[in-house]
Amino acid sequence: MSSATSLTQVANFRWHRHQLDRAAAGDADHRDCSILDLGIQNTGPDGAAWALRIRGVRGDATELALAWTLRGAPHYYRRRDLPAIAVATSPFSEADAAKRIYDANRPLKAAGIPTLSALQTVATAMRDIVSKPTVKGEMSAQLTTRVTEPFLRFCRPCNATHLYEMPFRLAALQAGLELQPGTSPPVLERIPGWRRRPYTASGSDADPRFDVIRGYLRFYGPATPAHVASFLDAPVKDVKAHWPVDAEEIEVNGEKRWILEQDREDLLGSPSDSSTRLLGPFDPYVQLKDRETLVPDPAAQKTVWPPLGRPGTVVVGGTITGLWRPRASGKKLKVAITPWGTWSRSARAAVAEQAEILAEFRGVELSELVEVS
Repeated sequence: MSSATSLTQVANFRWHRHQLDRAAAGDADHRDCSILDLGIQNTGPDGAAWALRIRGVRGDATELALAWTLRGAPHYYRRRDLPAIAVATSPFSEADAAKRIYDANRPLKAAGIPTLSALQTVATAMRDIVSKPTVKGEMSAQLTTRVTEPFLRFCRPCNATHLYEMPFRLAALQAGLELQPGTSPPVLERIPGWRRRPYTASGSDADPRFDVIRGYLRFYGPATPAHVASFLDAPVKDVKAHWPVDAEEIEVNGEKRWILEQDREDLLGSPSDSSTRLLGPFDPYVQLKDRETLVPDPAAQKTVWPPLGRPGTVVVGGTITGLWRPRASGKKLKVAITPWGTWSRSARAAVAEQAEILAEFRGVELSELVEVS
């Protein structure tokens, strides 16, 4: 094992890898946004669009596509990469597939239906149903007539019987279906030119650029197999079985972790940066699974990642210095801030500048910054 790596070096490396040290008002395009290789989760009021903006990206949005992938969450990718993403986000094994669909696997197992076969059945049916843009509810209703009882459950909130949620979501991209942005309930439509059959390849067949284990190490390294498994909802055993051969051991805060060999020099030599960013609640930078590395205090972790209603984070050069929440009223935007510790006058000015960028992004006027405890 190499000599110890400091938490400051880890923060500098990740901040740089996430390209958050670039000008937020820049004019880079999607080809120059590395995190799109792993996907940007589109959750929250500003979603992936804000994550792209604060990375200086202003490219044509038609180059992007939205799909349900990791953890069943909607993620944006470059449209041209979707076939490779479908392979990379596929389960590594039968056991991995079973874990990713949670309680939906119990009736399948009891009926003797292999999980991967079940997902292929769902994907094939979904592909057949969607000949034109289709609302999720309509898709769900049609699916109930095409699959057998082990695929279905009674949903109390809906007062109806329909497919389990995770198989539904995880089969959609495999079926060659994308989500129409901005639709609620979601609308699914065919990806133009899709030719790939569902689940004919596993995650182990991924292009290295889109391999999700390598991707986690690229953007959240140094990390452990347990961190990656938690990010993917995959068994640790499968992650270890597909661990990159070029991953090197390195010590962080007394713990053995791994970094890709090609990234070791960047980890040890990434420069510090003082850029201030208002990250959205689900920005990729805060989607890491070693939360204690970013926020050592357990009480503070609960404020950053509560079960419901996550706030945004004020981050300076990779370090969280406070929280923020938007308060919109008509064409006015108020940003409520909760500083951690005492902010200098220059720190407040930097936050105000970022809040102005947020207001411009939303097409409204910033009315004020208000401090709340």
